[in-house]
Amino acid sequence: MNTVETNTDTPSTPVVTLHGCRDRERIYTVVVDDPEDLAIYLADRITTVIREASEARGSCVLGLATGSTPIGIYRELIRRHQAGELDFTKVVTFNLDEYYPMEPDNIHSYNMFMMENFFSQVNIDPSNIHIPDGSVKRSRIHEHCAAYEQAIVDAGGIDFQILGIGRSGHIGFNEPGSSLLSRTRAITLDTITRRDAAADFFGEDNVPTEAITMGIATILDAREIALIATGEHKADIVRRAVEEEISADVTATFLQEHGNTSVYLDAPAAADLTRIKTPWVLEPVEWDKATTERAVVWLADQSEKAILKLTDADYRENHLSTLLSLHGFAGKPNGEVFNRLRKKIKGRKKLAAKKRVLVFSPHPDDDVISMGGILRKLQQNENEIIVAYMTSGNIAVFDHDVLRHLDFVERATTTLGLSTDLVRQKRKEIKRGLAKKHPGAVDSDAVLNLKRFIRESEAISAIVAVGLPAAAARFLNLPFYQTGEVRKRPVGEEDVKIVNGLLSELKPDIVFVAGDMSDPHGTHRMCKAAIDRALTEYDGRHPEVWLYRGAWEEWPLTEADVLVPLSQEEVSQKIMAIFKHQSQKDVAPFPGGHDDREFWQRVETRNLDTAARADHLGLPEYYAMEAYKIERRGGKK
Repeated sequence: MNTVETNTDTPSTPVVTLHGCRDRERIYTVVVDDPEDLAIYLADRITTVIREASEARGSCVLGLATGSTPIGIYRELIRRHQAGELDFTKVVTFNLDEYYPMEPDNIHSYNMFMMENFFSQVNIDPSNIHIPDGSVKRSRIHEHCAAYEQAIVDAGGIDFQILGIGRSGHIGFNEPGSSLLSRTRAITLDTITRRDAAADFFGEDNVPTEAITMGIATILDAREIALIATGEHKADIVRRAVEEEISADVTATFLQEHGNTSVYLDAPAAADLTRIKTPWVLEPVEWDKATTERAVVWLADQSEKAILKLTDADYRENHLSTLLSLHGFAGKPNGEVFNRLRKKIKGRKKLAAKKRVLVFSPHPDDDVISMGGILRKLQQNENEIIVAYMTSGNIAVFDHDVLRHLDFVERATTTLGLSTDLVRQKRKEIKRGLAKKHPGAVDSDAVLNLKRFIRESEAISAIVAVGLPAAAARFLNLPFYQTGEVRKRPVGEEDVKIVNGLLSELKPDIVFVAGDMSDPHGTHRMCKAAIDRALTEYDGRHPEVWLYRGAWEEWPLTEADVLVPLSQEEVSQKIMAIFKHQSQKDVAPFPGGHDDREFWQRVETRNLDTAARADHLGLPEYYAMEAYKIERRGGKK
């Protein structure tokens, strides 16, 4: 059941928390609807800890983590400091880990990450900053780790420790098999961990094989611990960490031994918790239409039956007696849910026609990956469609693709009437620069532009393949993305202004937005934040907002509002459109650590599985389906 939990430290920032019976949860867990609230919630707590510890002992010791998850917390703490609300002069910090070997000034180092994203923007004494040294000589690693442990002790111990959780369930770099008694040490990284980090290093081969990390015992010595997770891809490992027994196979389960640990999740990361996914097995629930739909579909899975074949006995034997009692007999909820699901299926004739449709695509391929099928149908329905590519996606282009395109240009100089000598000179300059570049280093402006042009030409080719005109493409090239690095700036006013300008120009009736937040570096999440802010400020008639998924996850049938059936031919056409993104074909630079398949393979499997899932429930049989969720929001009508 949903209630509102208001933060007493800052009454103006309520945190919406999903509450329910926590009988299966071995760690206290907070779930918020809006992931941005996590940063405020944790910043509130850290602010309190800093003030209380500084007053009581003259200093506060924070244990810090890196990665995309805590960045929002750091930005909120920076905002409070710059507003004069928070002082860091008495704060001492210890970071969890660092890659080994790794020079502190390397752009991939956690030292550089912390300097850029936090330390350089607050008034912390540099002598109070502690980060494991990835450049220490191998012969001195043991000595360095022992000194790190002693420094924590000398500082009075860690007051508040921030943790993320890896896909293998690790905390810090304490991989599966780590001991409960482990202390700061060098460790060999697990294959899954290195694969998840591949995007940061432009390929798994470039990821260090070792790291220095605080141990489990070191982490558990902290007075208070907060584990934070966001995104659909973290849901399963979060459930295992919170609900399953302690096991060295999932080192996050060791947090159950700590008396003052809390887990903070956004709704997607909490989706597999029992009280969220199947609350009726724990306690009586309020049976609204959405909960009834989820329960009946779950029951059909448990019973391995189509919905209309579920019996009274199925309900009674699977924790759903109260739902049965509410309706009197199984046929009634069966029929209601079956009809609700069937109404979600919308072929071309039931989709929008002769409307203004604006599709926001975070990267230059998300549109055809996630909604290549409906794009063709909307075009056939004579809708006026614009596809707005929000970022250039240029960092996701391999250097060899640049060289291949330059080779083409040089060979075509005579035909195109270009100066062969000038093109050859430029090609040689770029080739020399790329040869000297370290993996993951920032490209020159010329190379970044060439990579952008490659992706733009692929995007145009892809939308033409699904029936749209080339003129339907708009390239926004939002400023937050223009760093040349994997790490991005926060979404700013200029980003929002560009999005709002497009909304004001096109005045769309329907807007499509990426709703999968599991992309490796949060670009989808940041793009959605820019759109949300722009829609809030938009002074026109509020459009209907459809959320799509596909690149990383897919909407379950019970969460989707619209199911768009696709024929085998339409799936093949969609895949061919994805193939137009040649720079992302075969081995994409950022495939996503939790899914090794190519994007077209993910799409084919997910679209076929969605249709098969509906078929198993007894709904009309189709070859494939795309799923969409319509976002309910306020605004001008």
